[in-house]
Amino acid sequence: MARQLPEKLAQKLDHLPNSPGCYQMHNAAGKVIYVGKAVVLRNRVRSYFHASAQHNAKTQALVDEIVDITWWVTKTELDALILENELIKRHQPRYNIRLKDDKTYPYIKIHWAEDFPKVTIVRRMARDGGRYFGPYTSAFNVRLTLEALRHIFPYLTCNREITGKDDRACLYFHIGRCNGPCIGAVNRDEYRGMMQGLADFLSGDSEPVLTTLRGQ
Repeated sequence: MARQLPEKLAQKLDHLPNSPGCYQMHNAAGKVIYVGKAVVLRNRVRSYFHASAQHNAKTQALVDEIVDITWWVTKTELDALILENELIKRHQPRYNIRLKDDKTYPYIKIHWAEDFPKVTIVRRMARDGGRYFGPYTSAFNVRLTLEALRHIFPYLTCNREITGKDDRACLYFHIGRCNGPCIGAVNRDEYRGMMQGLADFLSGDSEPVLTTLRGQ
């Protein structure tokens, strides 16, 4: 270990589980000064105190303040991700930079309350009739995923009022990225059926879509 640890802290490090979860670092006043998540709690938390650890100044200052650790075991890494978000919001630890303010992990929202639902990336869920999927760790990867899925589920991205009576469709219809409800190429039920397929995929029923993507 990098420094002489308080006996209580050393004992806790010896009893960390080999499980995913979240951990909290406490200072001498008992205040939570850092919250983190781990795929394997034992490996991640103990790494802070290894003699060979090469910390930057901020992390070393954190380690020097730690006198106690508490943790929660979760079933999955995703559960740990969600719990970490909530704990940071609750305690506002001064050594956490990400997630400390109003930022949070992205969700995919299908605007199901609309007749012709669109898809957006949002940072918060609301009771608005939408369907939410996530959270995800990277908004960039979410955008890449949605772009790939538009080959299979060509959902609307424009702000047109959909009547089915427009004279012309936009470019996305002509390149296969929209199925053209604006010109009546599909009706409401057909469009919503397609969007149900997207919702099924995001819920975990991915094999039919993956088979189609492999074929393409």
